[in-house]
Amino acid sequence: MSFLPVFNIHAPDPALIPALRHKINRKTKPLGALGQLEVLAEQIGLVQQTLSPVLKRPSLIIFAADHGLAQAGVSAYPSEVTPQMVHNFIAGGAATNIFARQHGFALQVVDAGVNTDFPADMPLRHEKLGHGTANALHAPAMSRAQVVQGLETGRRIAHEEVKKGSNVLAFGEMGIGNTSSATLLTHFLADLPIAASTGRGTGLDDAGLARKVVTLEAVATRVGPGPHEVLDILAEVGGFEVVMMVGAMLGAAEHGALIIVDGFIASAALLAAMRITPAVRDYAVFGHRSQEGGHPLLLDYLGATPLLQLDLRLGEGSGAVLAWPLLQAACGFLNEMASFEEAGVSSEAAP
Repeated sequence: MSFLPVFNIHAPDPALIPALRHKINRKTKPLGALGQLEVLAEQIGLVQQTLSPVLKRPSLIIFAADHGLAQAGVSAYPSEVTPQMVHNFIAGGAATNIFARQHGFALQVVDAGVNTDFPADMPLRHEKLGHGTANALHAPAMSRAQVVQGLETGRRIAHEEVKKGSNVLAFGEMGIGNTSSATLLTHFLADLPIAASTGRGTGLDDAGLARKVVTLEAVATRVGPGPHEVLDILAEVGGFEVVMMVGAMLGAAEHGALIIVDGFIASAALLAAMRITPAVRDYAVFGHRSQEGGHPLLLDYLGATPLLQLDLRLGEGSGAVLAWPLLQAACGFLNEMASFEEAGVSSEAAP
């Protein structure tokens, strides 16, 4: 029998909150005038346990894998697109490559379980858990042992990035069919209805969306009603890239790094990570609200306010990287903006 690994994540000490709020409130602005940036500055300072937080070497890790459930027609694109997009990432031609270069992110691509054997000398991490998952319509997507291996691999990758100097990690994914996995994880772990949580993914038309809902409901029927342990649900309906992302998020938080959460799939991974170690939530910054159907529902369930809403539904960590300048802005005003005292500006409100 496989058991869940233990992740040692400590919730940030809240004793620093009053001092952080005092510093934020004494800046030369009306109380609360920087809105969500003030909340973000407080979170970053709290995670780093300092009044003067510093962001170092932002890192984006893209996990790629195939899904057996794609055989049931839940995507507008065939599974062959997954390895093709991996080659595109390596060549630097995808949207997320452009954004990562623009914002100075270290970028690496991980083969978590693509149904293709890439050349050994190809510049990606070879961490394959299998050649794609099984079709969850008929059987568990993977074994519990593969889940544990994926969690441990993701943890190791995140630890390595922190050792290289990163204290902000973003995670992306590539895998035809993985919005279906995210929908099922959301259904089982957050008790959200499948029909409301199912989106168009790669661009399904109305008939394709209806077929996807029927297929996912059939998977849910096969798995059966809960309660279920998170390890079992990840095995039943997870993806290799999703499981590895869960481990990486937990591993990042273990070492005190901020996690920039991308869209629906990354949020579903965080949900699973929270079921393993709830304190990981304190380290999560939500980059954007995806256009994918279930993401707003999942954000509400998580009590999360995303930084951006750009109608994105690309994945690949794109929304997480685009949110990066806002983290920089939050630290910038906290560290560099003058206080009323420093600027000689009256802080007394007019009667």
